[in-house]
Amino acid sequence: MSTDYFAEGRERVYALGNRGPIEFDETGKLAPHITEAYWRHGFYVFEGVVSGDELEDLREDFRRVLERAPCNSKSKVDSQGRPALGLDMDIERPVFQFARPLSDPMGGTGSTGGRYHVKMAEHEPPKDAPDEVVLQIAGNLEMSDSCLRLYGHPQLLQITEEINGADFTPFTDALWVKPAGLGAAVAWHQDGTTHWNSPDLDAGTHGFNFMAQLYPTTPENALWIVPGMHDQGHIEIKELIDANGGSDELPDAVPLLCEAGDVALCNRQMLHCSFPNKNGPIRATFVFGFHRRASVLNVEPARWGGKVRYDEARIHARSRTIPVAVDARAQRFPDEEPYVYQPLAHDAEANRFNEETRRTVLHNYNNLDLGI
Repeated sequence: MSTDYFAEGRERVYALGNRGPIEFDETGKLAPHITEAYWRHGFYVFEGVVSGDELEDLREDFRRVLERAPCNSKSKVDSQGRPALGLDMDIERPVFQFARPLSDPMGGTGSTGGRYHVKMAEHEPPKDAPDEVVLQIAGNLEMSDSCLRLYGHPQLLQITEEINGADFTPFTDALWVKPAGLGAAVAWHQDGTTHWNSPDLDAGTHGFNFMAQLYPTTPENALWIVPGMHDQGHIEIKELIDANGGSDELPDAVPLLCEAGDVALCNRQMLHCSFPNKNGPIRATFVFGFHRRASVLNVEPARWGGKVRYDEARIHARSRTIPVAVDARAQRFPDEEPYVYQPLAHDAEANRFNEETRRTVLHNYNNLDLGI
């Protein structure tokens, strides 16, 4: 990566004007300038959403979980010889995904329906580097109470309602990790895989992700986005790279620059990537997404975990994580006005955060993710 490319990207992203605090108008709706900027660019950075004790809770949980990671993708124990996190909890899906340092493990492969069309430029890791580093952590609503509480943030859920409707559904979550000087790349891609040929396709069909930053991001470690491409349908990424002389430094791209505690709203149809973190500090980003109910109800997304159908029962079961998270947050921050999730508002008592819902709602909840 060139120093000039990073510097120019920094200038471009701050020129967009799509960042600031969460603001609602006098009717309680998201401020119109925010909505307009989100739909124009495909992302918006909400500044200062998480701070103080809540930010430190997130960092402490992240450190605790990372310490319990297996030594590598084939190991069953952590660095202290203890059973790795997940193996001691009857977790059915792997908690940790690994990659070779400074590599692009998914580019040019069939991963997630082959959406990573072209491999990014890779770098040789330092001689003392480990063979593998953590790329992402799954199951955070079960592993981390602080992530669960952020998932129930009233203003973020109100924004979700405005973007996707009051009957919105969950998608999935992950904590993406870019270790300093070692973090792997994620190839240029669009997140959506299911609805590109739908006659009803629009800029919001594949939903969005919130991206909460535990530490400041830099051009070296940040997600990179090509603004405005979220409403152009399915993009032939290889053609873009070829037209750019084979370089993965796409000319209009910008880095998602954030301070610790900022939360970005990112359309899943936007074209985005991240480069190998050769020179930047660590990045840790808690990513959690939501969909329109119409985008998942009775859908059979064969590219997400085999032949499944997202019927009402599955959507209901997976959606219970939302009111449980809201109640978990209310217990930690009793002075906040909690969000009311309308599809399950009638069943509040069944969705309190307690040991029962830890077992019945949160345990292995991501087996019911609603990927499209």
